[in-house]
Amino acid sequence: MKNLEFNEILKKLKKNKFEDFDVIIAIGRGGIVPASLVQNILKKDMEILWLNFRDEKHCPKRKKPKLVKEINFDFKNKKILLVDDVSRTGETLDKAKKILKGNKIKTFVINGEADYSLYNFKECIKFPWG
Repeated sequence: MKNLEFNEILKKLKKNKFEDFDVIIAIGRGGIVPASLVQNILKKDMEILWLNFRDEKHCPKRKKPKLVKEINFDFKNKKILLVDDVSRTGETLDKAKKILKGNKIKTFVINGEADYSLYNFKECIKFPWG
């Protein structure tokens, strides 16, 4: 397991060249801290989309990601940066994009495959906030 340092993540994140977005949408729970870091840099509103796929030990507990809390924010006609911590299969990001369809959506993850990504380690990583 690879340990990532908070300052290393923040330094690399600040070097990213994000385009302009109307809103940052974090996938709850894992995307909340990364989205907060991005929000601090981009100075945009942030909302949380509560999708759940894995348990507290990061093991899948459902066959597919599921919306577990009602959406209580306006996301129509927005340019969205969708944020999660890790994307292995892309299933959670794909489910979120289907829920938020009709908008221009780009994705960001700390580790894995996305439009914006800091790392693409194949091994598991330990985040400094979890």
